[in-house]
Amino acid sequence: MNIGESSKLNTNQEDSPETILRLFVYGTLKRGYWNHQRFCAQARSIEPAVVWGRLYHLHAGFPALEVPEGLILARGTADPLADARRQQEIGTPRFGRSTGDWDLIHGELVTFTDPQRDLPPIDRLEGFRPGGHSMYQRVMVAVMCGRTSIPAWIYWMPCSDNDTRLDTGVWDLTL
Repeated sequence: MNIGESSKLNTNQEDSPETILRLFVYGTLKRGYWNHQRFCAQARSIEPAVVWGRLYHLHAGFPALEVPEGLILARGTADPLADARRQQEIGTPRFGRSTGDWDLIHGELVTFTDPQRDLPPIDRLEGFRPGGHSMYQRVMVAVMCGRTSIPAWIYWMPCSDNDTRLDTGVWDLTL
């Protein structure tokens, strides 16, 4: 599987590992969509990537992603630096398909260098409230970028039968 060049992953020596935070985006935060410029303009890099899950188009006009519970490596907290450190501690996760009816979801791996600045506004956009009622949950899973498996945060929510499943693994504006 060749999704992008792993050589393009952030290797800038000025960024200490605990300040690097990677986020897999699959909807309105992708390049060319309405939330990208506002929330991802400060990104160090953006690369094509994939993750296992089920992608849905919600009647509200935006997407939602379900991921297999068994592939979740960690759950997000209210502390962006702690979440960045946790991501670094994971190392290289196994990128494997879970048992069941899961698709390869196409999106982008966004690398941020200031989690304290960049993550809270995205958490608010996604309705993520650690310890409280959240629209989306932020969890860490294995993401494939090029030929490299990388731990990355994603926003997911359980979906219902009323939502439209996109078995192509791609969400776009033409829906």
